[in-house]
Amino acid sequence: MSPHTTRLKTAAIGATTALALTACGGGTGSDGDKAADAKPQGVVSQAEAKKIADHYEQVNNKANAAQDEKLLATVEAGQVYAMDKATYTLVKTWPAKEQKAYAKPFSYRDRQYVIPEKGTATWFAVRATSSEDSKNSVLLVFDKVGGTHKMVLSLWADGGAPLPEPALDKHGLAEVANPSAKVGKFAPADIGAAYEDLLQTGGKKKGTALTSTKPVENAKKTYQRSSKEGVADGMATKMFFAKSPADPSVYALRTADGGVLALFPAAHKQESLLKEPYRSSASLVPSKEQSAFGATRGPLITDTFEGQGIAELTPKAARITAVDFQHVDAR
Repeated sequence: MSPHTTRLKTAAIGATTALALTACGGGTGSDGDKAADAKPQGVVSQAEAKKIADHYEQVNNKANAAQDEKLLATVEAGQVYAMDKATYTLVKTWPAKEQKAYAKPFSYRDRQYVIPEKGTATWFAVRATSSEDSKNSVLLVFDKVGGTHKMVLSLWADGGAPLPEPALDKHGLAEVANPSAKVGKFAPADIGAAYEDLLQTGGKKKGTALTSTKPVENAKKTYQRSSKEGVADGMATKMFFAKSPADPSVYALRTADGGVLALFPAAHKQESLLKEPYRSSASLVPSKEQSAFGATRGPLITDTFEGQGIAELTPKAARITAVDFQHVDAR
């Protein structure tokens, strides 16, 4: 993951119960009291979380410089890895200045470790800023994959807006929420499909109950432009189709203001299809980016995008506050 790609990924779409703490033990008398007073453990300790994040930084910087996806796979998994692996394919198509900037080392600063209680989750998060972007906050999710914690989501707050403060129990541990439990009209696990409906139908189905936010309105505009203008000067149609994300895992945290922060994956395919009258005399020509993935001239080009997003859920509203997509394939 590199902060250099955040704006590029966002632009790609245009191309396109709280768990109650239980006392340890249950005996009576002094031994039982001591057990009841024992501090619960986190998924990892603060020191372990720092070590994991430090290791990620070091390996990620090396992998970015060498565009080494196998090395990257030792510290990334899930949605982030699917997106960043594709970026390595596209870096070669960028101007030299942008390639150099992408390979430049960076670090995460002003870290706050958001660690759930052990037994309630397998993951933890880190709130931070980047040495390359000190104005915007990022929420990094590290989940246990194959016996080790790897980064699986990397979500930047949009436009400098602060991320909600997580709800912490009396021991300073983060309170997780059930991704399948509804908060108002949506469960955290529903948000990805609702967002994709904005691109597929303009928000006429699952997306109709989403609160109006910048990401929501931008997605609606993308649908409107594609349905009216198509591509290739109107000679081809452009349509979006939701697909299963590379990693469907959804993560949810309770927030200090009583809401739930949903960290969700999303994915779609974009089909550009030459209209019937032009198929005998014309063909769609892939862009440099599409060609990098293997797309060739023809009547149909199918692009695949993987993404991730942040939503703030309350009983009254479902606000998608940021989305981030990466072009990962073209055929």
